[in-house]
Amino acid sequence: MKSELIVDVQKDEVSIALLEDSRLVSLQKEARNIAYAVGDIYLAKVKKLMPGLNAAFVNVGYDKDAFLHYLDLGPHYASYKAFLSQLLDGDRRKMPDIEKMKPLPDIDKNGTVNETLEQGQQLLVQIVKEPISSKGPRLTTEITFTGRFMVLIPFSDKISVSQKIKSSEEKMRLRRLVESIKPKNFGVIIRTSAEGKRAAELVNELKTLKNCWDTTIAKAQKATPPSLIFEEESRIVGMLRDVFSPSFEAIHVNDSDTFEQIKKYVSIIAPDRADIVQTYNRDEPIFDHFSITRQIKSSFGKTVSFRSGAYIIIESTEALHVIDVNSGNRSRAANDQESNALEVNLRAADEIARQLRLRDMGGIIVVDFIDMAKGEHRQQLYEHMREIMQNDRARHNILPLSKFGLMQITRQRVRP
Repeated sequence: MKSELIVDVQKDEVSIALLEDSRLVSLQKEARNIAYAVGDIYLAKVKKLMPGLNAAFVNVGYDKDAFLHYLDLGPHYASYKAFLSQLLDGDRRKMPDIEKMKPLPDIDKNGTVNETLEQGQQLLVQIVKEPISSKGPRLTTEITFTGRFMVLIPFSDKISVSQKIKSSEEKMRLRRLVESIKPKNFGVIIRTSAEGKRAAELVNELKTLKNCWDTTIAKAQKATPPSLIFEEESRIVGMLRDVFSPSFEAIHVNDSDTFEQIKKYVSIIAPDRADIVQTYNRDEPIFDHFSITRQIKSSFGKTVSFRSGAYIIIESTEALHVIDVNSGNRSRAANDQESNALEVNLRAADEIARQLRLRDMGGIIVVDFIDMAKGEHRQQLYEHMREIMQNDRARHNILPLSKFGLMQITRQRVRP
């Protein structure tokens, strides 16, 4: 399968399209110089406690107050609070050292927000969900710094390894390596992309992430809430980091500055693949040249057609998304209705998995497939959907078909 990334840089917006065999499977759009993006860290102030929700509204400078639930304080909140107290209320000329701290016991997961937070209290918070519709950002005090190979978590001491790394020997190698190099009182999540990587690469990234933490707390000590303390150096590189794969055959970019940023990033994480980054300088718009504009127009309507005349209808409500599968006027129908229904449903599953990624559909998704009488066919469809959804980076859960022929899917959404 041929995979390509197409990066369209406009004055106010950046779009990244992922093509597999020239077919659009993922589209990310983000405004340039966007504020309140996932991963941003703010020094903020608790504005109002909501005991009924077991949450607090926090002022991060957005026009709607941000939301912080008690469970999003994280188990290490006591250690975090003690450190923050030294950082913000102690001697401002002296920087507290997290590595010399003695970790405090985890907080009670069944505790309440009014016993833990105070109105007017200063917090270091990270955005985990961007503002959507009438809602402000969603926050956590479990600060993380994400790199290509690992995620650094202050106040933790746990090492986790991606479940997608199947080799137990490789998991053990990575765990032992990270255990020997990580700073005290920092936890690490080892990402799938760390598989097979040399120690030097992991050491360099860990140093970079630790430096991000040091820079962040130094800014926080001098800041007045609400203040932005940390953000990605480049939004484009941040978007690319999450979708990049060394298996890409080409990355086409229509902006010279962005080309240099991406080339530099790829040179660091995959030096032997740096030549896949190419500039696009034709007069024809880059999305038109790669037929992406045409695919967007045909893929984002209420009705989406796929092979042999079959189609799906997508309806979105406040509570959930509903997808209906129709066989239409298929030109190459199978001899019997059951085989025809199975074939249409399998092809519809392929298109639905693509649409979930394209539209970043989140929450509850209910799919009404064409009825099938045989249990083995329903199981085959369920297993096929699980298999093709494995490429979806968003957290999701898929249930087998109900007795009414409905498949229920939940999927995480963090982007607006």
